[in-house]
Amino acid sequence: MGYMDKYLEVDLSTEKIVEQSFDRSYGKKWIGGKGLGARILYDTLSPNIDPLSPENVLLFMTGPLTGTSVQTSGRWTVVTKSPHTGIFLDSHIGGKFGHRLKRAGFDYLVIKGKATEPKYLEVTSDNIDLHSAVDYWGKGIYESESLLKKKHTGFEVSTIGPAGENLVSFANIVTDRTHTAGRGGAGAVMGSKNLKAIVVNGTERIEATHPERFKELTRAFTKRVRNNPGVKRRHEIGTVMWVKMANEAGFLPTHNFQSGVFEHADKISGERMRDEFVVGHTACYRCSIACGKTTRFDKGKYAGLEVDGPEYETSALLGASCGLQDLGAIAKANEICDDLGFDTITAGGTIAFAMEATSKGVLQQKDVSNLEFGNEDAVHKMLRQIANRTGIGDFFAQGSLSAAKKIGHESSSYAIQVKGLELAGVEPRGSFGMALAYSTSDRGGCHQRCWTPGAELDGRLTRFSFDGVPHFVKASQDERAACYSLVVCDFLPFDVPEMVEMLNAATGFDYTEESYLLTGERIWNLTRMFNVREGISAKDDTLPKRFLEETAPEGDPKGQRIKESELDAAKMEYYTLRGWNSNGIPTSEKLKELEIPFK
Repeated sequence: MGYMDKYLEVDLSTEKIVEQSFDRSYGKKWIGGKGLGARILYDTLSPNIDPLSPENVLLFMTGPLTGTSVQTSGRWTVVTKSPHTGIFLDSHIGGKFGHRLKRAGFDYLVIKGKATEPKYLEVTSDNIDLHSAVDYWGKGIYESESLLKKKHTGFEVSTIGPAGENLVSFANIVTDRTHTAGRGGAGAVMGSKNLKAIVVNGTERIEATHPERFKELTRAFTKRVRNNPGVKRRHEIGTVMWVKMANEAGFLPTHNFQSGVFEHADKISGERMRDEFVVGHTACYRCSIACGKTTRFDKGKYAGLEVDGPEYETSALLGASCGLQDLGAIAKANEICDDLGFDTITAGGTIAFAMEATSKGVLQQKDVSNLEFGNEDAVHKMLRQIANRTGIGDFFAQGSLSAAKKIGHESSSYAIQVKGLELAGVEPRGSFGMALAYSTSDRGGCHQRCWTPGAELDGRLTRFSFDGVPHFVKASQDERAACYSLVVCDFLPFDVPEMVEMLNAATGFDYTEESYLLTGERIWNLTRMFNVREGISAKDDTLPKRFLEETAPEGDPKGQRIKESELDAAKMEYYTLRGWNSNGIPTSEKLKELEIPFK
C-alpha cells in the first residue's frame, strides 16, 4: 500500500532497537523521503545542537514509491542536520539499498546516539542486530563494501569511508561503490556516531492499494520514459553532456568560477568520453535511463584505470574549476573521492579556492607550493590529505568558507559558496535563474532544488534577466520538494498529473495536482522554518562577492554581473510569492495555511 507501516529506531548509545508503527496520516501530509524526514528532524532536534553530537539524528528514508515498479524507484533519502552548513540537509541517492530497506519491512530508520566503538547495523525482515565494525574501521568504501557483502550474501550495503570516520564535514554515505548521499556531510554525522555501515536485506512484498490500476499506469509510464528523447540522450552520454553545452553558454565553472568558459572543455566533454572511454552503462534499481557510465583508460598516465563516471558536476568542479584537462585525471580524482567517501563538488570547490588563494599569495604553507590550476598530481594529493586530515588537508577538511575565515585577506569573496555549501556546476553570471535558486536553496549552494539553465537556453526564461525567475524558482522548488518525497529521480521526465495518479494508486490517497504541489510547498516552508531556527534569514540568501562585483570576462555572459539591487528585488518578489516577510521568514498566516507547527 505504498508504505510498510513500520520504522526502526536505533539508539547507538544504549544499543536499544525498537520497531515502531508508522502513522499513515503523516504519510498523507508529508509523503515520505524529504518531506517526512524534514518533519521528523524538525520535531526531534532542538535548535543549535552540534551536528556531530549524539543528539543529532540520522534518518534513512524511503518514500511510498521506493522499490515499486515506477521508473527510478530505487531512490531514497538521507536527512540530518548538516555539519558542513549547520542547517537542514537532505541527500538523495540511488542504487538498490532503498528497495532492500523497504523489503526488510521498514519505511525508514532513525539513528540516534553514539556507539562506544565502531559498529555496523544489520537489518532484515526477521533480524535486527548491531555488530562490531572495528575490523572495518579505517578501510575505504570499496574494500568495506566488498567485505561486508561477502559476510552478508545478498545484502545491500551503505557505508562510510575514512572521510566520514575522520569527520570531514562534506563526507558522504556510499552504496553500490559509487552511489552517494553527497553534499553537506551526512557521512560525517554517521562517523560521529561510530556507525561504519548498514547492511539490509528483505523478502517482504511492496504492495499497491490498487494493484491492477498501479500496474497499468506504471507499464504505460515506463513506455513513455523509454521513448523520451531526453532520456535517450542522457543514456547515450550521461550527465557529462552538459560540459559542452555549459561551456558554449558560458556558465561552466572555470578556475574557481573566475570564468564560465574553459578553453579545454572539448578534452573533458561527454562526447569525447563517450567516443573514447565509455565501456558500459549502469543503472539504479528500476531505471531505464541508465545514465551511469563506466570508463576505462587503456593508455597514458592512467592506463588500467576503470571507474564509474565522472558525472557532470565532478567534471565541472574537479575538472574545469581546478583547471584539469585530462579526463583520466578527473576520473582518478572521482575514484579517490568515491573510495575515501566525500563529495566531489565541495572537494573541487575547496581545492579550486585553495588554488586561487595560493595564486594570490595568501596561502603560503610549504606543502601547497605546487597547488596551481591544472596540476592534477596536486589535486590527487590534496584529496587524500583532506580525507585523512593530514598536512594541509586538515586545514581544508571543513570546506572553503571555513578555510577563508582562517585565512582572511578578503578570501571569503572567492570562497564560492552559499550558506556554507560550495556552488554546483553552473556559474551564476551565465544563469541569472541559478543566482536566485542558489541564494534561496534550503541546503545552500545547491542545483537540485531548481534547475534554470534549460529554461534559459530554450527561451522559457530570458537570459541575463530576473524577469519571471522568482515564479519559476518557487514553482520548481515546490515541485522538487514533493518529488524528493516520493522518492524518484531528478532525471525522470514526468507530468505531475500522471505522477499523482501513480501515487494515489499506490497509497489509496486522493491527491489532486493542486494538493500534491501544495504538499511540496508545505515541505519547503518547513525546511525554511528549520533553518530560521538556526539563524537563517534574508541576509543569508545571497551570493559571493565575486558574482556581485566582478563582470564575467568572456563568452555569452561577458560583461555581466549579478547586480545586488536586482537580486534583492528578485528575492523580495520571491518572498512575496511565498508569503514570507521581508526578512525571508514565513508569516504566521502562511504557516497556519500550510498547517505547519511553529516552535
